[in-house]
Amino acid sequence: MSDFIAALPMYDWPEMHDEVDAQWARLRTTFRQLGLDAPERLVRRNADLPAVPGGIRDASATVIAPDPATLPPEELDLPTLWRHPQLLFGQTCWGPMESTGLAAQVKVIGQPNYDGIEGGRGEHYSSAIVVRRGSVTADHAHAPDGDAPLIPLDLIRDKRLAFNSHDSMSGFIGISRDLAAMGEGLRIFSERIESGGHRASIISIAEGRADVAAIDCQSWALAQRFEPAARDVVVIGWTAKRKGLPYITGLNTPPVSATLLNLALSQAAAH
Repeated sequence: MSDFIAALPMYDWPEMHDEVDAQWARLRTTFRQLGLDAPERLVRRNADLPAVPGGIRDASATVIAPDPATLPPEELDLPTLWRHPQLLFGQTCWGPMESTGLAAQVKVIGQPNYDGIEGGRGEHYSSAIVVRRGSVTADHAHAPDGDAPLIPLDLIRDKRLAFNSHDSMSGFIGISRDLAAMGEGLRIFSERIESGGHRASIISIAEGRADVAAIDCQSWALAQRFEPAARDVVVIGWTAKRKGLPYITGLNTPPVSATLLNLALSQAAAH
């Protein structure tokens, strides 16, 4: 049994569990071929995380995350997962990396590829700006070929913004920066409503509890496959392209293992 843990939580919708497990099986095989002690299964709950009595601590012995054993067992606390000392392989967002100090507590080992997803190109992705179908007289806005945003200010001004979390690059920070570059800001919205997730933002718009949201392109692709409420919203714009959600390993992972993880990701991308 491996001493390490692995997780791919960012696009692991319930309907995607089989596909995500298959993705992990391919990566696990490559990791093991390179001599890495990759775990058999992904963790999806706090109960799956090894206990860390006294909490997770940094190099100065400061507690930076709670002991997983003290958290609701059927939930998954991402900040704790990302900082777990036994994390071999995981995925996060550049929002927490920048805004919560996570960048100093993990090692980045690679980037996903967004080719084939509207709004994505190579290591970069953008977010679809969506509103309730019928609330505007606009057809589907296709993602720009370049990196610049396509933000229809007249269609989002004075609207209620639904967003997944304050530390989300795709749902909150990115559109905030794009608006600032246009001489605007989050004040353009009449209200800001934290939904807890991209899927929840889509549902809140479809149900009339919010008016607009920025949904990262891969989550939007998943919503079109699995979320009925997606039929009731329409894309009216796109945020600028930014670096996608990075793959990470724990800060305690030896440098040689981190190098091998990077190599394995490169090999997997080539197939």
